[in-house]
Amino acid sequence: MIQAIITAGIIGACLGSFLNVAAHRSIQGRSWYGRERSACESCGHVLGALELIPILSWLIQRGKCRHCGAKISVRYIVVEILCAVLAMTIVYRWGLTWAALIAGIGTCGLVLNSLTDFESGDVFDAFAIAPGIVCLILRLAGGLWAFADGLAGAFAGWGIFAVIIFLSRGGMGWGDAVFMAGIGAVMGLKFTLFAFYAGIMTGGFWVILMMVIGHLHWGRGEAVPLVPFLSIGCFITMIYGPEIFAYLSRRMLSPEIFSLSWPFLATN
Repeated sequence: MIQAIITAGIIGACLGSFLNVAAHRSIQGRSWYGRERSACESCGHVLGALELIPILSWLIQRGKCRHCGAKISVRYIVVEILCAVLAMTIVYRWGLTWAALIAGIGTCGLVLNSLTDFESGDVFDAFAIAPGIVCLILRLAGGLWAFADGLAGAFAGWGIFAVIIFLSRGGMGWGDAVFMAGIGAVMGLKFTLFAFYAGIMTGGFWVILMMVIGHLHWGRGEAVPLVPFLSIGCFITMIYGPEIFAYLSRRMLSPEIFSLSWPFLATN
């Protein structure tokens, strides 16, 4: 199990490096696939293999380009470390199971869409929908009910934001709705609803904290990216959802409301 967790961390760091590049180049309107090589944004120096090792290259080079000495954004190593930790957490929680695979694909979507929303305020429909489509197909391994649960999660995720957009008269963009539709297909109906609640609560706490310390001001219309907070809620639900629902089922008069569905039924 330890070897699997370590391997997951290495793969996660590599995926973090890729997702960072995919998000940044998409925002710039550049291709992140094909033959285009990674290069220093300051001098154009094409990076060699030793300069592309996740985490280690940034540390060895002390966050600077070896060719021109320009600073390399700390964002790169932060995302690589984050993705390594997320991957290890998934494998530790779910082991080598269908649940881990689906949670891993879903988490890639969470990170990628969070990066684009945080950097530019944009959510790319393809990035939001692709993880959902892949996981819907994988859900067939759990039977038609699992597939139907994924569809229900997608419609619920989209529907919640459709109502909010309608009531706000366009005050919120459709990118958030598409994002929740995609992640809803990953998580299923009940987990999607709880993830939405957890994400909104996390975002609300952050906004209040920023207002208290003076980084945000009431009534100025300052934009706050929502997808990163929704992603936190989704990941927490992926990892701790079964325990949370088990607790709620013991406390509520109608425990069947909190019954779970594949794939997040498996335990270590």
